[in-house]
Amino acid sequence: MKCSIAYFLTIICILSACRPSKEIDNDEILVKVHGNALYRKEVEKIIPKGIESTDSLLIAENYTEKWIKDILISEVAQRNIGKEEAEINRLVEDYRRSLLKHRYEEYMIKSRLTAEIREDEKRSYYDTNNEKFILEKNLIKGLFLKIPAEATNIADVQKWYKSKDPAELENIEKYSIQNASVYDYFYDRWVDFDEILDRMPLQLSNKEHFLRTNRNVEVRDSTFYYFLNIAEYLLPGNIAPYEYVDVQIQEMMINQRKMDFLNNFEDELYREAVRKGEVLLYINQK
Repeated sequence: MKCSIAYFLTIICILSACRPSKEIDNDEILVKVHGNALYRKEVEKIIPKGIESTDSLLIAENYTEKWIKDILISEVAQRNIGKEEAEINRLVEDYRRSLLKHRYEEYMIKSRLTAEIREDEKRSYYDTNNEKFILEKNLIKGLFLKIPAEATNIADVQKWYKSKDPAELENIEKYSIQNASVYDYFYDRWVDFDEILDRMPLQLSNKEHFLRTNRNVEVRDSTFYYFLNIAEYLLPGNIAPYEYVDVQIQEMMINQRKMDFLNNFEDELYREAVRKGEVLLYINQK
């Protein structure tokens, strides 16, 4: 089959290349199988522009052969499970109805529903739904440094990183610009402790105990010094800080608004149809 398809498509491609585009009949049939037709325009639109003729021929050949096989297989299936056609048609119609509903819901949400959530609304949601924001990980605030082993003035860094004094922090920042491979200041935000551990050659069997008993951590391997100052920590089981779940709250509230909007829309549509007599309810009476 491949040889005949390739030869046929080659002739088509040559003719297409030789004729001016205005003379090409885009409704031209390339192949027919039991009354099903594959048109030139269907093949042309799946071939990327500007590719080599040999590549375009291969794409056209493979597409055409797959189209022929799909037709043949569907006909065999029709003959052998034709009695199940009603069920298949029902499933197809259910899928079509579901797809239409989904597309229209997306359109309605985009055109009518605002995604803006005010800060006070998020705060209120957080305060009244604390149980939804229980931590499952360790969080910390602090400072992390990764400095090459050959860097100078390491003794100064060992003193500076332990302090939150503005002058000491400024010294660290200036030093890090020239020397540090990593300078991560997160005194102002909560960070997953595991994310920091992944950047250090430090294995812990009990992370909670470690956080309870350590504030300043220094580790070294053959190439780097690692410094970690832990200013604050939160353990699993505590309520997550608002600023840590701010984005999550935003997404949750938007999703809830979408659900409420669609449910109200469907209910209103239903009530209106019943009011207009477009819905006839038949109740079997004994």
